[in-house]
Amino acid sequence: MSNKAAFINDLDLPLIVAPMFLISGPKLVIECCKNGIVGTFPALNHRSTEGFEQWVIEIKEALATFEKETGKKATPFGVNLIVHHTNPRLMADLEVCKKHEVPLIITSLGAVSDVIDEVHSYGGLVFHDVIKKRHAQKAAQAGVDGLILVCAGAGGHAGTLNPMPFVAEVRSFFDKTIILSGCMSTGRDIASAMQMGADLAYMGTRFINVEESKADEGYRNMIIESGASDIVYTAAVSGVAANFLQPSLEAMGITKDLWDKKAKIDFGSELDAAKAEAKAWKTLWSAGQGVATINDVLPTGELVDRLRSEFREAIEEQAKWLER
Repeated sequence: MSNKAAFINDLDLPLIVAPMFLISGPKLVIECCKNGIVGTFPALNHRSTEGFEQWVIEIKEALATFEKETGKKATPFGVNLIVHHTNPRLMADLEVCKKHEVPLIITSLGAVSDVIDEVHSYGGLVFHDVIKKRHAQKAAQAGVDGLILVCAGAGGHAGTLNPMPFVAEVRSFFDKTIILSGCMSTGRDIASAMQMGADLAYMGTRFINVEESKADEGYRNMIIESGASDIVYTAAVSGVAANFLQPSLEAMGITKDLWDKKAKIDFGSELDAAKAEAKAWKTLWSAGQGVATINDVLPTGELVDRLRSEFREAIEEQAKWLER
């Protein structure tokens, strides 16, 4: 019996769209799940647990209607929970997930057995973000169903490891689902992730530039205009190292001497712009090095069609080597 997530066989493309802070919402999730990939969003993207529950209901009802009207099966959706003592909403949001039996829970900043057991109690799966082997081993011991390997160049809170050795290292002790994150924006990138040994690809930045995301026009245009070298890895915004668009940092007065700091910036004393981290993330825009190949804004369905075509072409090109 396979230890891999069963829903993989139902996907049209081996892809999870990452839960992006302030960017992912019901519209994006619904369109992803209608188009054969997994859509996800952070619970904290809504300001209250009550509002978060309404989003879950909206997604479930929309996908149920889609299945009834088309006769097609929608893919599962996921919710990101921050498992950390600084998140006072964790248990309340987890209760919402249990009540509505959210199929996939993505945990960050802590793999806690009690949380995993709660999700497993209703048949849900837990995938956990990791950036190091040690973190992966702890999460595996806690009983997660999948590990999201967040590698160098990924948007948001990224790691620093190269994906090739990281996947191989984790695969040596983990026989469940491995999801690879970092710099992926094309179908060819998804094929490369599979070749490295991942079961699924994890793509965020590319889906900032879809019509259904909550990103504003300025954010999307900056992604189009930026290259890989315009991504800055800094802990100055939240105290945890993450990748941001350099022009957005500079626009807020955050110069290199500030982004080189290891600790979170005190926005109240050092900068006049932002008073709190939440406001900071609205004006300091995160993205991964995958911006290098993003030059447009598309409807989600159209982007997925393109990714699927690119993925197929890459696989077919590789298969030609077996015919030589």
